[in-house]
Amino acid sequence: MYGGVEMLHVPSDHIWRPDIVLYNNADGNFEVTLATKATLHYNGLVEWEPPAIYKSSCEIDVEYFPFDEQTCVMKFGSWTYDGFQVDLRHFDEVEDSDLVPQGVDLSEFYMSVEWDILDVPAVRHEKFYTCCDEPYLDITFNITIRRKTLFYTVNLIIPCMGISFLTVLTFYLPSDSGEKVTLSISILISLHVFFLLVVEIIPPTSLVVPLLGKYLIFAMILVSISIMVTVMVLNVHWRSPQTHRMAPWARRIFIQVLPRLLVMRRPLQPRRRSDKCGAGVWPSLSAPGVGCTVLSARLRPVGLCAGGALLPPVGARLSGATCTPDVHRVREDWKYMAMVLDRLFLWVFLLAVVLGTATIILQAPSLYDDRTALDQRYSELRRHRR
Repeated sequence: MYGGVEMLHVPSDHIWRPDIVLYNNADGNFEVTLATKATLHYNGLVEWEPPAIYKSSCEIDVEYFPFDEQTCVMKFGSWTYDGFQVDLRHFDEVEDSDLVPQGVDLSEFYMSVEWDILDVPAVRHEKFYTCCDEPYLDITFNITIRRKTLFYTVNLIIPCMGISFLTVLTFYLPSDSGEKVTLSISILISLHVFFLLVVEIIPPTSLVVPLLGKYLIFAMILVSISIMVTVMVLNVHWRSPQTHRMAPWARRIFIQVLPRLLVMRRPLQPRRRSDKCGAGVWPSLSAPGVGCTVLSARLRPVGLCAGGALLPPVGARLSGATCTPDVHRVREDWKYMAMVLDRLFLWVFLLAVVLGTATIILQAPSLYDDRTALDQRYSELRRHRR
């Protein structure tokens, strides 16, 4: 110490500075832009702490988006000096150890609204190249960050899951309802819109399909299958004995066995009049489900019977028409079979949606990572805001 002076502040251009650079630099600016002064101590210690903003490249893995964790590497080292000329070490490094568990000071860190910092170790590497006999040193910071999922859960995942579960309601509508197909197509269009939103959010990559993308593809496939099943159920509902004949095995499975397993009751049919008097009572020809086969028709007075007594003619009679109660019964069997199919696929699709959602969403490793974020633990700025 000379004249009581313990330190001096000198321009950094007046002293020797090691050419420490960020190897995986992303913007091409390897030099410190603001040349602040260095501090010279009387014992020979020289401190130079220039402020700088470094931009590095980081490979993003979107396989589990939005429940993803990323590990970014920042490698610092001398560009020209070898390990014999510049011994590069971390300030907090302990003896006989090249690992610093927390290599970054987070006391002045402003917390991110999108990422949590989980781990920031620093490792000193001593590497030999084939060209040279001298070692080259570097300090590598491995920064592990975890995405905050609240925004994506509220705005993407929950709506997608809700729309997917609407697929089950398609089979809760009546079997003869044409709106079943309309509902399924509307759900498919909604899922496609959400898929376009996901494409806009995630980084473009062809390496993997993100987790949310897998779920949307699964939901769209499920809805597409539900549309095909709905068309099949509508076809079964409107079948008649003139066009289709129900096989014995189909009658046994869908009329006798499955209703008991699905806890279903056949709808009660209105009591029909006795066939003894039914020859004179005819429903409208335009009504569906007519239980008669018309051979020829001409207008003539009709006699209605009530309690076995013949009444005076009051209307028109269809001559040559034969009443076939079996036709009506077969048509009701087809309608009941459509109801059974609807109930069966309701449970099948409900099980598929629940299992598919759980299988896809719960495979993200970050859901089981209960580590507390380091920025929440060490950030003094966060504690001051409280």
